[in-house]
Amino acid sequence: MADRAVGQQITFLDTRDLARTADFYERILGLRLARDQGTCRIYHVSGTAYVGFCLRADTPTEPQGVVFTLVTDQVDDWCAHLRRWGVEFVKEPSDNPPYRIYNAFVRDPNGYVIEIQRFWEPLV
Repeated sequence: MADRAVGQQITFLDTRDLARTADFYERILGLRLARDQGTCRIYHVSGTAYVGFCLRADTPTEPQGVVFTLVTDQVDDWCAHLRRWGVEFVKEPSDNPPYRIYNAFVRDPNGYVIEIQRFWEPLV
């Protein structure tokens, strides 16, 4: 399996407004810009995980089916921070017993749903 090892993971999402997206992910979420490719910006999320946003004029105005999840032990702290910035909450933080998580959902400027989540037990 070593010859097929994965060294990094990047999820790319489309945006109609790269400047507004950059402001949100850099200033509000505090993600570090790892690479500016002009029409695409890639942000370091954690470890070897990244998220990239690429400018696309034909991006749907209300994207569906995408949830970008940030896993943290500080769900309530994150929610307080996002609330101070006026970020739209889709779901307030609460326990979600079927999935054994504590989570909240907010919306980014593109309409993508961001989940702030804590597992009840660590992943294995």
